[in-house]
Amino acid sequence: MNPLNNHRQSLILGIVVSLLLAFAIGGFSFNELGLARWFHIVSGVFWIGLLYYFNVAQTPALADAAADKGGPGGAGVTKYVAPRALFWFRWGAVATWLGGAWLLGRAGKFVGAFTLGAGVDDPTHYFLIIGTGAWLGTIMLFNVWVLIWPNQKKILGVVAATDEEKARARKVAGMASRVNFVLSIPMLMCMAAASHGLPFIH
Repeated sequence: MNPLNNHRQSLILGIVVSLLLAFAIGGFSFNELGLARWFHIVSGVFWIGLLYYFNVAQTPALADAAADKGGPGGAGVTKYVAPRALFWFRWGAVATWLGGAWLLGRAGKFVGAFTLGAGVDDPTHYFLIIGTGAWLGTIMLFNVWVLIWPNQKKILGVVAATDEEKARARKVAGMASRVNFVLSIPMLMCMAAASHGLPFIH
């Protein structure tokens, strides 16, 4: 069986190839901090990639489909694409947050990050920068599980809802998703800037 014919098997294959490369390049010494960083980044790509897909592709496309009275509509996307995308989206959010917590904890920086470096001599502002990114990610995780997913369940028919409740759910889920889209941009800036410097600032 060709693993490239199945997305789950392809994901596993990618992980196996990565581990083989890591062992080939670095030998058999175990680097937990590196593993945590890799897990955090891959999970984050899943989460934020799907967030961007929802905001710049699926949501506008469904709006266009609803406006196109003679077209095929968006039922196929709603029935087959959205539930799968939302599964990977919400669990990618959890994995990303846990991976970040693992990374910060393993490096001994969890408390410093979430207190934004309060009481710490931090001339590079590392804790302020990474902590800001961590808090933005935490707010985004909250939005996924408290605002987006419960309302998407109503929209998709996973839980019973009246038409009025579905309309309200669309607004709440849509706005929470759009807030996350906006917050993701400074969040990613902070994550990169913690190690590589803030853009435009010397």
